[in-house]
Amino acid sequence: MSNTVLTVARDEWRYWQRSRLAQSVVILAFLLAVASVWVTHASVSHSIDQRQHQQAESEAVFEAQPDRHPHRMVHYGHYLFRSPPPLGSLAPGIDAFTGNAIFLEGHRQNGATFADRKQASGLTWLAKLTPAFVMQVLTPLLMIVIGFGVMTREREAGTLEFLKVQGVSPFVMLAGKGIALAGAGMLILLPLFLGVCLTLLDGAAVVPALAFLASYVMYMAVWIGIVLLVSTLASSNSSSFGSLIVVWIALCLIVPRIASNTASVLVHSPGKLETDFAVLKQLREMGDGHNANDPAFKALKDNLLAKYNVDSVEALPINFRGIVAQQSEADLTKVLNDFAEQQMTQQADQAAIARQFGWLSPMIAIQNASMKLAGTDLENYHRFLREAEDVRFDFVQSLNKLHAEGMTLEQDANKYKSLEAKKAATVSADNWQILNDFHFTPLPPTQRFANSLLAMTQLVISLAVVFGVIFYAGRRV
Repeated sequence: MSNTVLTVARDEWRYWQRSRLAQSVVILAFLLAVASVWVTHASVSHSIDQRQHQQAESEAVFEAQPDRHPHRMVHYGHYLFRSPPPLGSLAPGIDAFTGNAIFLEGHRQNGATFADRKQASGLTWLAKLTPAFVMQVLTPLLMIVIGFGVMTREREAGTLEFLKVQGVSPFVMLAGKGIALAGAGMLILLPLFLGVCLTLLDGAAVVPALAFLASYVMYMAVWIGIVLLVSTLASSNSSSFGSLIVVWIALCLIVPRIASNTASVLVHSPGKLETDFAVLKQLREMGDGHNANDPAFKALKDNLLAKYNVDSVEALPINFRGIVAQQSEADLTKVLNDFAEQQMTQQADQAAIARQFGWLSPMIAIQNASMKLAGTDLENYHRFLREAEDVRFDFVQSLNKLHAEGMTLEQDANKYKSLEAKKAATVSADNWQILNDFHFTPLPPTQRFANSLLAMTQLVISLAVVFGVIFYAGRRV
């Protein structure tokens, strides 16, 4: 029986060798895969080097500032850059849309900027040609063009009944045709396999990398099963091709759009303007950190006077203005973090709803699996935002501490009266060495693998359903 299966597969391969269309499609698919892996890997490698250089340069520029008032350095700010993870060269995920740099400054939480897609012009649509896009969207379409007639061609030529009379069962035919399609699919997946090997050399963890490759093998198997199933049930080549195109449009284009729209409808997320007004309203109730005489800081003033047993802020051994700046930044950060966490929770809820559509579309399942394994999903973006905020708060409060301890209140209050007074209200540039080296890393490999299990399960179930239906259809051929 195994020999017969291989004979059927070899016969299909010989037919494709004689077909210019099949040859052209296989070569095109292979070249697209090779080009996407090579170009994206080169682009991501350049981005990593560029962002690491920019990070080092940003730190050097900050630390090279002259003697200044600490609060001026709070507003001078600092940049953080996020380098893509190794597997991000194969599945960029949402990184191209969310930005890769954040400007850190006092009193504000800025969003990530310099997103690749936002900077791209209308003529750079080819930038979408990543390995993930080729494998998730284009490869199924090319597999349809190759294999839509694997069974209907036999039926139209009359050879299907002849083979059945010769003792070749429909299941043997289906197995042979499936192996032939699998051979073409593995050829197209070969560049992706090489790309995964490159990411391992670049430092990618083994478990997520192997799971990443396994998920695409399953995705390819699902589409091979769909092509085989429709070709088995269709009565002619034209009906098989038309039906498969409809299935491809539904699973790769329509269902993902429905998923995103459904998520945005079920979980309301306020717009930026609405959120900014809500934040501003709450911040106004807290007092102005630039005004030490603001009534909001009366309790802080009274506590300090009682703690140091003095009658006025001028008699305090520390600069009251710096203490106010510290307290104000802490209160302000708490408010900003609450709003940020609320927004991230809403985004996570929307993403969770959209992921459930992976039970209907294998493309959604493979998209989620690859992003989670690569570390380019929403959770890792939120991780970057939280780490960036921790860095921002630490460096701002370090400068506020200098403000409180590096000068007297009198020096601070009189800094604009003369050049000598301005110089007295500054601290040494040696104090700017407060930045720690920042290197963003995605979630640990085991956690990324665990986060991908839902999507992997969706692919396994899709595979089981498709081949279960093929088994049922094979009994009726």
